Amino acid sequence: MVTTASTVKREYEFEPDYAIAPGVTLLELVESFSMSQKEFAIRTGITEQSLNRIFKGEQPISYETSNRLELVTGVPANYWNNLESQYRDQLAKIQERERLLENIEWLKTIPVRELMNRSYIDDVRDKVTTLRNVLAFFGVSSVAAWGDIWAVPAVAARRSECFETRPGHASAWIRQGELKAQDVECSPYDKKKFKAALKQIRLLTREEPGVFQPELQRLCAEAGVAVVFVPEMKKVPWGGATKWLNPNKAMILLSLRGKAEDKLWFSFFHEAGHVLHDSKKDLLINDGKHDDPREVRANEFAADTLIPPQRNEDVRALRSKTDVLTLAADLEISPGIVAGRYQHLTQKWQTFNGLIRKLQWA
Repeated sequence: MVTTASTVKREYEFEPDYAIAPGVTLLELVESFSMSQKEFAIRTGITEQSLNRIFKGEQPISYETSNRLELVTGVPANYWNNLESQYRDQLAKIQERERLLENIEWLKTIPVRELMNRSYIDDVRDKVTTLRNVLAFFGVSSVAAWGDIWAVPAVAARRSECFETRPGHASAWIRQGELKAQDVECSPYDKKKFKAALKQIRLLTREEPGVFQPELQRLCAEAGVAVVFVPEMKKVPWGGATKWLNPNKAMILLSLRGKAEDKLWFSFFHEAGHVLHDSKKDLLINDGKHDDPREVRANEFAADTLIPPQRNEDVRALRSKTDVLTLAADLEISPGIVAGRYQHLTQKWQTFNGLIRKLQWA
């Protein structure tokens, strides 16, 4: 296997689990001068008690002290300042490592390997480093903070059963969407403009992915909605989700679950329904369950936007491929969506399957 120097450094970089106080170096220097601590205290104007605390690392070397040390020892003040800074930094790392060690078991609830494979966190051997990288991925400083954001009952209750049983996997998928959406430049949310965009987007269903995806994202961004695509994760069988990143920017997250055009478009308009009609405080997930009134309303919005309900009888009456193509042209929509609606209405899941385009990740 060919590797790079940066990879080697990342996998084998040594991180000491101890810290040497700058006072140790100072004490060695004083002894090299064959000078008593009492004399050194007199020369520097620092009490012997303070010097002893500095030697032991119990008292930091202040800027004032480093200037005095420079005059007495001839060693520049910035040398002592740098030693002190490095010592305190290493102490903080050791303390953080001890704190993180208490939460190593939490990593088992997170799809770490999937996140590594997707390059969201580095593939390292040290579990504490991995835990730190996972916390950085979620944008939190501790497992407790992660729990406050992702696992508190009051919030989880507004999500889905999957969030209750596998919050680690669920939150990892949503977080990937958040990170992608943060990079999408959006105008402030405009409900009227978003409704107008949806009419144009519906016509895009007839186009190929290379055409409809960037145009879909552009139209939504101009209305204040960031549309992002993240492959579904193991144990998280969701087609989409909606979350407001701030009062002026919504995120629609899609997974290509099912990899069929009719499913993708239904998921998009389902999430668009949430953006238009539901609270900006809720994280809403399309997990296929229909016991939430908001999900029922979003399903109805998606279905009625794609094909008006009064045309459902026309869909049921379809008998040939030509019939599907003719009705799709009349509705100004993709034949695959008409075929998907036929399957849904008749429960004949194989009929007209060839007209539904399959999608794949580039």
